[in-house]
Amino acid sequence: MKFRRERRNLAEINLTSLIDVVFLLLIFFMVTTTFTRESNLTIELPEASGEEKTESAAQIEVFIDALGNYSVNGSVLTANDAATLSAAITELTGGNTKLPFIITADARTPHQSVVTVMDTAGKLSFSHLSITTRKPEGE
Repeated sequence: MKFRRERRNLAEINLTSLIDVVFLLLIFFMVTTTFTRESNLTIELPEASGEEKTESAAQIEVFIDALGNYSVNGSVLTANDAATLSAAITELTGGNTKLPFIITADARTPHQSVVTVMDTAGKLSFSHLSITTRKPEGE
């Protein structure tokens, strides 16, 4: 007796749908992922070396103390908001925005106070803005 071998059909797995699902998941994760780069920055206060610049007679100098209080050319402001600062600067300059604008801040001054002064100077169209620095220790 001669037995015939039965041909076995190889079981095939259709990978097309599996590949489609993998690509859909890949696209979903690519679209929904937000790319943020978090880093820790070491910030040092500004230091400069060089010759001191002679002060011009007409200038606007805004002092900011460690508590965030403002004084413009030596006169202390009653309120620490942008509107009061803007009014004081406009009164002193008479609308002359070509004057040098100098910001002097304590090392422990809140950053927001310095940004408020810079923003106010920008809104008043001052173009000569500078920030004072200190000489490095040991020079």
